[in-house]
Amino acid sequence: MPEHAAEVTAASIARLAGVGRAAVSNWRRRHADFPKPVGGTDTSPSFALDEVEQWLREQGKLVEVPLRERIWQQLSGHPAGAVTALVHTGCVLLLLRQRPDGWRELADLRDAAVAEPLAGLLGEVLDERFGRGDADAPVPARSVNTPSADELAPSVPLLRGAVELAAETGARDAFEFLLGRHLDANPRQYTLTPQGPAELMAALAGPAATVLDPACGTGTLLGALPGATVLHGQDADPDLAALTALRLALAGPAGIRTAAADSLRADAFPESAADAVLCHPPFNERAWGHDELAYDPRWEYGLPARTESELAWVQHALARLREGGTAVLLMPPAAASRRSGRRVRADLLRRGALRAVVALPPGAAPPYGIPLHVWVLRRPGAATRPAAELLLVDTAGVEGAAADGGRDRLPWAALRSAVLDAWTPFDRDGTAAEQPGVSRSVPVIELLDDDVDLAPARHLPPPAAKGGTAALDAVRERLDATLRRAAELAPPPAVPAPGARWSLTTVGELARAGALLLRPGGAGTVSGAGTGGAPPAVLTEHDVLAGAEPSGTLPEGPAEEPVLTRAGDVVVPVLGGGAIARVVDDAHAGAALGRNLQLLRPEPGALDPWFLAGFLRGTANNRRASSHATTATRLDVRRLHLPRLPLADQRRYGERFRALAAFEDALRLAGRLGDQLVRGLHDGLTDGTFDPATGTVREARPPRPR
Repeated sequence: MPEHAAEVTAASIARLAGVGRAAVSNWRRRHADFPKPVGGTDTSPSFALDEVEQWLREQGKLVEVPLRERIWQQLSGHPAGAVTALVHTGCVLLLLRQRPDGWRELADLRDAAVAEPLAGLLGEVLDERFGRGDADAPVPARSVNTPSADELAPSVPLLRGAVELAAETGARDAFEFLLGRHLDANPRQYTLTPQGPAELMAALAGPAATVLDPACGTGTLLGALPGATVLHGQDADPDLAALTALRLALAGPAGIRTAAADSLRADAFPESAADAVLCHPPFNERAWGHDELAYDPRWEYGLPARTESELAWVQHALARLREGGTAVLLMPPAAASRRSGRRVRADLLRRGALRAVVALPPGAAPPYGIPLHVWVLRRPGAATRPAAELLLVDTAGVEGAAADGGRDRLPWAALRSAVLDAWTPFDRDGTAAEQPGVSRSVPVIELLDDDVDLAPARHLPPPAAKGGTAALDAVRERLDATLRRAAELAPPPAVPAPGARWSLTTVGELARAGALLLRPGGAGTVSGAGTGGAPPAVLTEHDVLAGAEPSGTLPEGPAEEPVLTRAGDVVVPVLGGGAIARVVDDAHAGAALGRNLQLLRPEPGALDPWFLAGFLRGTANNRRASSHATTATRLDVRRLHLPRLPLADQRRYGERFRALAAFEDALRLAGRLGDQLVRGLHDGLTDGTFDPATGTVREARPPRPR
């Protein structure tokens, strides 16, 4: 085996071959010539990628490893770790962008001869792009160190592949793809800012030439503000600081400085006078430096309590702004109302530094289970008169933003419009028209009480019941019709039958025989530069479980073909232990298949889709085909059983299963309509819109005095 060969795990081999991990375990047991482990542990061995690829090809289980997949396997199996491999890759892609001739001079050399001259070229390019940095500075503002020839040697095969991928997609998209795969593979290691809130925060900050993010993570916020000419980022994690610098350098020509240190304790940009500060700070940190920073000049608005680390980040952001500059921070909702922070909040209001608090729905950003807030602040000038009002916005009532919208399913276009429609006139005029349930420009004096509670929902007038009694009457009529339909579809009494002694087969055997096609979901991206047509909606695991319309969207990245559904396909969730199978109809054909879903495409002349879906839902069948990890149950679809029946008998069963599915859909719709009716009546009665005696709409109330 070559000295620096990439290694892959059993899970990676399964991904290469498009099978489950159980299949890889079977290959290891049944085939004496399967490659031997070269690393890892007894319970999680690793194998040489080249040997695995050759074996799969000889067995007819693999025609060719896609270029992207091969590069990813080399990167994830790099002997120095995936982050080091990503940094080396980013450096070479930056060389390719800045000096394309430099790489071409090295491309024909053998691997052993590439590292030495490559290290010299990278040093020149990194110095040009990021500056030499002051090694004697308390916090050097240069986070990407030039790799040595010895460090680069194991990466040369990976770097050749990355250059090849860049020729297809461009250097930026190649790096975004590899970085995205790394972040997806390590979801608990990083706290990321999704693109939706990042774009909203950038829009609130407005145009800016110089932008700072003192907790930059992977640089999403710094990259969200177009037109910036200077980007400063700092993060306590040296790996993230380096990856951010490379990511931003590949994205555009802006001047970039990133540093690896804790911004509160070791600020790398103490003289900064940024036009805008964007920040998603760490939440709920007790050890943020309360004691050693007690007399820090940044605490103009009061020393934050030990439990108020977020208010320390707020004041750090204000201290690094020029006069009139804007800071936008993503905050936990508790920061708006905790008693320990009321003095700092009060001073922010009195001096006009805090301009708006925007409540987002749950699922906007991590931690996904709580409705985070966005704070908009502006550094007051010496001659600036403090603002008289504070803008409060609550987006929970925006259509599609209900709690069941969930992560990755929020209507960001509508949320952004709702926020900016309130912020734009407020920013211009210092006040804005009231929108019940959505936004209100609140006099500061009204907020300066004992609590200084800035939670938007506590200060907004309730929204009027949508459509009044007419809308609820329409819901009631639909519910009546749906309940009648459900009664009509109720299955007849079950008739006992003698125990069937079928000859059984498995889904795996049917797939090998060509009676059906198996495809895992989750692949597919849409190019950030746009596509020729609108990308397909994504059928998510939640959609299948809830019997809902496809609601997901493809992630951005180098364009990659997703798995598209067809009418008659059967879709099965593989996580959670539920016995669910959904037959795709004509109305939903063409949707992309999301993660944790398995598609089964039966041959029409061999299998009836409703027969297939019905038997896949059998409780005992699912129990036999499921395995249990520490926190989840996973279904191995290939192990599910089906009886061997003639097509005519399959269709007879299929019609019964189809009728049961229609009955289930009617019950599900009735439940949703019943919830909607009860919630509407509760809201109308509790906010005074409906008369409790008659249920009719009361006369409009006079506006709230101002």
